Amino acid sequence: MLDRLPVEIVERIVAKIPDTDLIAVSKVDRVWWQEVRREAYKRWKNYATTLGDMYWEIRALGDQYGEGNIDWITFEDVHDLYKRWINRFTEDQLYIMEKMLRNGMVVDSQERETIEHALSEHRWGGDPWGLGVE
Repeated sequence: MLDRLPVEIVERIVAKIPDTDLIAVSKVDRVWWQEVRREAYKRWKNYATTLGDMYWEIRALGDQYGEGNIDWITFEDVHDLYKRWINRFTEDQLYIMEKMLRNGMVVDSQERETIEHALSEHRWGGDPWGLGVE
């Protein structure tokens, strides 16, 4: 039955699958593999966009603190919250990227190098994206 589903149905199903199970369903057949690959790239991009937005929000928060528009306690609380979310999104993004790499879904050599470098940095406790959020 699963090998006869219309592509549109497969797209909707794949979009609902959590990150941790996404790559596993690519084993069904070639259509599923292609849809999972497309969805994984989409999630990778969404994580990158979210991380970038959070980085700029942290920068704006630091500017407000520097200008004296917010107090130290508020700055520390919000800053720590953003850092935790950035760490979480980075781990989620790296998980998808690693699974894509290990399952042959990354064909571009520059993307492959980016993933390998980011994974190496993260494993050694570094900042894979160079955001410098301290």
